[in-house]
Amino acid sequence: MISRRDLLRTSAGLAVGAAGLPLIGTGKAHAQDKAELKYKPEEGASLRVTRWSPFVSGDETAWLANTKKFTEATGIEVRIDKESWEDIRPKAAVAANVGSGPDIMWVWFDDPQQYPDKLTDLTDLADYLGGKYGGWYDGPKSYATNDGKFVGLPLATIGNAMVYRKSIVEKAGFSEFPKDTDGFLKLCQALKEKGLPQAGFTQGHGVGDGNNYAHWLLWSHGGKMVDENNKVAINSPETIDAIKYSMELYKTFIPGTESWLDVNNNRAFLAGQVSVIANGVSAYYAAKNDPKMAELAKDIGTTNLPVGKSGKDIELHQVTSMVLFKYSKYPNAAKAYLQFMFEKPQMDEWIKGSSAYCCQTLKAYADNPIWTADPAFAPYAKASETLRTNGYAGKLGPASAAVMADYVLVDMFAEACIGQHSPEDAAARAEKRAKRYYKA
Repeated sequence: MISRRDLLRTSAGLAVGAAGLPLIGTGKAHAQDKAELKYKPEEGASLRVTRWSPFVSGDETAWLANTKKFTEATGIEVRIDKESWEDIRPKAAVAANVGSGPDIMWVWFDDPQQYPDKLTDLTDLADYLGGKYGGWYDGPKSYATNDGKFVGLPLATIGNAMVYRKSIVEKAGFSEFPKDTDGFLKLCQALKEKGLPQAGFTQGHGVGDGNNYAHWLLWSHGGKMVDENNKVAINSPETIDAIKYSMELYKTFIPGTESWLDVNNNRAFLAGQVSVIANGVSAYYAAKNDPKMAELAKDIGTTNLPVGKSGKDIELHQVTSMVLFKYSKYPNAAKAYLQFMFEKPQMDEWIKGSSAYCCQTLKAYADNPIWTADPAFAPYAKASETLRTNGYAGKLGPASAAVMADYVLVDMFAEACIGQHSPEDAAARAEKRAKRYYKA
């Protein structure tokens, strides 16, 4: 099981690999099936990569193993640092604007749209990878492209699904998990009324779970932050309905969800304090890989989020991209590293090691055997294919990125739920905040 310390661990620098071995394509044991690097690394190059702290240990293990293969093949030392999920966004912005820091960084959602002029154009590499591996899924691609150019490489989509205790849902009087929002509310109410472990959803500034939950609430009721012309449209009857629904749900939650970050719902679920959360596969992964939680793992079910008044199965899902800062002294070495990590021998192993936590962004990798290895993985298998971007129904760009970074939507729901504002006032406040970024 991944430890609590692992979940919160930050900035743990890891240098991997050795120097002096030949480049890929020279017939060494770690050559990647005759795929040769497109870029000639600079003399004496070394790289620093910053990623987010893993919730699934197999993701990190596979990534480090692949990085070691790269170093053994090229002689280029790669240092891997980690930051907490919430720290990635501000630290990437600082690196971009100050012009100093890691060569490559894993960033969230539309973060690349905030500083595209600070990022290296990776279109040539992206076109090569897309052409070789079936093309990029539209959603992840849109996050990493600006003005028709790839300013990052879409690395993965972290799927979001309902994770629940099957036996407790049955005790609440439900033979199966509700497929619509009305039924879902009734389930949550029944859990509380019967004194069973309740539901709990992140309403604090969790970059993943907080945003995923808030966007689902809005979209499931037909609301949207902006219209097709990027005009702020959050203050609408549909949004008011979504807020009122969230307030009814909130009455059934375990106390304190308004301050939860990404780690909190995992902890509460694994501790038996709640029986229903919205999460990636990490909660199930932790239980399945801890012998002490074998019975809990058998009792965990997963399913897509309920469908609301919109009548559509609509979910945000969390996308992470790898960006290369222009200030890097070794751009060719960095591009070679990026290519290597996306080539089939490495990417297949990383997706497999991630145990359905990281969904592929290139279509050719959809046949990875991990997706059929466990029924619990099914809701996560098509996350890259089905996701809706947070800029809906407008375009991604600096405004959409800033609105998400400022947690405008997350705060709108939380403020109404805790009684700080009425539904109408919460929507009006969100509209005012959004207009600071979406300027007419």
